[in-house]
Amino acid sequence: MASHWPASESGALRLSTIMAALIGGVALAASALTGSQAILLDGLFNAIYAVVGLFALRIGRLVVAPDDDTYPFGYGYFESMVNACKGLLMLGVSALALFNSGAALFAGGNAIAAGSAIGYAVFATLACSLTAWVLRRVRHRLASPLVDADIDNWQINALISGAVLLAFCLIPLARVLGWNVIVPYIDACLVIAVVLLCLGVPIRMARGALLELLNRSPAPALVRPVKAAVESTLAPLSPQALYVRMVRPGRMLYVTVHVVVERGHPLSLSEADAWRARLDRAVRDVFAPVIVETLFTAEARWAVPSAGHGVAES
Repeated sequence: MASHWPASESGALRLSTIMAALIGGVALAASALTGSQAILLDGLFNAIYAVVGLFALRIGRLVVAPDDDTYPFGYGYFESMVNACKGLLMLGVSALALFNSGAALFAGGNAIAAGSAIGYAVFATLACSLTAWVLRRVRHRLASPLVDADIDNWQINALISGAVLLAFCLIPLARVLGWNVIVPYIDACLVIAVVLLCLGVPIRMARGALLELLNRSPAPALVRPVKAAVESTLAPLSPQALYVRMVRPGRMLYVTVHVVVERGHPLSLSEADAWRARLDRAVRDVFAPVIVETLFTAEARWAVPSAGHGVAES
């Protein structure tokens, strides 16, 4: 069954949302029983993922829909928006957790019920590891940044839960060894350590998504092969200049190619369309999904970079 489900992006996102809601609910209840700030932090992280996951389910269906009059450039930017929200919300919760834990340390720490805390940590570690394993099993069939972000989240979540479990096991050990003075500080120190170690994940997630929303060019590892495919495909046309522009909001790559040919070039509309089809196939061999827009002109002024305040005369 695990090899067949979830078989779609919506199934994977639904599984992730359900598990985040389950773990978040259990964590919030366990934090009330144990008094642990670390468990509360885990519950808040998962609650955020569950709420954002509901939006991700809707966005996952939108991004594969064609453009329309309302959104003439499609829905790809919604995917980046969801990942940006995830990263920023996680950063906000992390900042709050750091503040509360720092205050707890200065106030003398806090006592927690170690037995219940260990029980929750075992449950969370197993649940997060299982979810990450299932999503990784279906990743090769799903070209989805939303699912990729969830896999990263669950892997980090499993590592955090494992670390929390080990730290909670220190509490009874410290009591046996007579180190009672450190026991009230273990929970607050654990929260600070977890936040600092994992801070890079929401920062990378938010930064990458925000740059996509700002229309920054994709990573060079993607830009270089696409440009090479464009140049090699159009080489027989002997263009005077080529301008290749790319953005990648979410999973969709948008490529605009301006081809400057010499004045009087005998290029008919049917030939231009044939070049467009050839170029589309070449770029798809490098990356998909992709939208390739190819424009031919004999005047460089229609292709050169512009700030949109007018076109310089050639």
